[in-house]
Amino acid sequence: MAEKITQRTIKNLSNSESGTRIVWDSELKGFGVRRTDAGAVTFILNYRAHGRQRRFKIGRAPEWTAEAARAEAAKIKPKIDSEGFDPLEAKQKAAEEPTVADLADEYLKTREDKSASTKRNDKAAIGEIIKPRLGKLRLAAINTRDVEGLKAMLQATPYRANRVLALLSNMFNKAIEWEWMTKNPARSEKKGGVARYREEKRERWLKDDELTRLHEALAKYSDQKAANAIRLIALTGSRKGEVLKATWEEFDLERGEWTKPSHHTKQKKLEHVPLSEAAIALLSNMRPEKAAGPVFLGRDGKAARVGLRKPWMQVCKAAGLCQRIEKPGKRRKKVIKWKPLFRIHDLRHTFASHLVSKGTSLQIVGKLIGHTQASTTMRYAHLANSALRDAANNFGEIFDGKKPPLQVVTPRKDARQERAAG
Repeated sequence: MAEKITQRTIKNLSNSESGTRIVWDSELKGFGVRRTDAGAVTFILNYRAHGRQRRFKIGRAPEWTAEAARAEAAKIKPKIDSEGFDPLEAKQKAAEEPTVADLADEYLKTREDKSASTKRNDKAAIGEIIKPRLGKLRLAAINTRDVEGLKAMLQATPYRANRVLALLSNMFNKAIEWEWMTKNPARSEKKGGVARYREEKRERWLKDDELTRLHEALAKYSDQKAANAIRLIALTGSRKGEVLKATWEEFDLERGEWTKPSHHTKQKKLEHVPLSEAAIALLSNMRPEKAAGPVFLGRDGKAARVGLRKPWMQVCKAAGLCQRIEKPGKRRKKVIKWKPLFRIHDLRHTFASHLVSKGTSLQIVGKLIGHTQASTTMRYAHLANSALRDAANNFGEIFDGKKPPLQVVTPRKDARQERAAG
């Protein structure tokens, strides 16, 4: 029996008490609707491919209407007739294609050589944001619009949004490298992709009184090995990873120099860093008789230490550099947590900021902290105002008569110039 399939047809089938039944459409050959014994109503399309009769399920009612299912069947059927397209085979192949969740799992395996904090942040972003939002999507189907939707979801936290977008872009680049996909839908705006949120650079650095309190807290801290690692970060302006990965072979205390190998630096370049007297004294006091291997050992006493999260929080708390946070708990009325006001990376900013504010040139500061581009060090340029102001004050004192004026020396004319003038 054939009739034009409409919503009335679907209603009649849904209300029918009979068992399995198929109604074929009178206008579009092969298009039909089937009701099972369980009462499920499904739109289908019968066709021939590779010499065999095949049946493709378009979708179920009421998720699909009769009009939408007819339009889908009308779109597929010409491709079957003219191109030999097999929708059932295409659907099966699509089911075998990797998803974003599959990519995320494989990508995390490539991060095993990264720092503990990097791996922790990647796993959190993937587990809490990327997988719930995009995990089920096939890589072949994901597009820039999907990524824009993820970005919009994180608009309240722009810094985190940018980090997640960067992680997603790295994941897609790895998928391209593995030939799982051909385009990166999360590429940055500079490459014609998704624009990132504007970020204002952090300007947090410890002032003199805060440094004093931190110094006193470090002196009283129970784990002096961890305290020494924090001290070396502060005294050299180095990155936490560079300090924790450092070995005794990298230090020449007689010359006062730290040679950072390229595989430990962010720019992947060899760096020769001069050490201050305070840094040399710290390392000399720490140096064992047979100095070899990691400077800061982990719990096993063999491998290098991987983190300073807990020591940094405890030292900041003792120094009064923590914020008290109270949250409602399930069992207790209040859960009290402490959050440091500064990141340990802010010690690097502190080192640079104090040097610039005391008159050290940006070029020298950039070399000390390992910047390869002068534009990176320019973020500290406004801190040079105090040194510039002192220079300007010198002239002000001369102008007011508080200082003797500068002696202007007129260059003496040579004999040729005197004859020309005469």
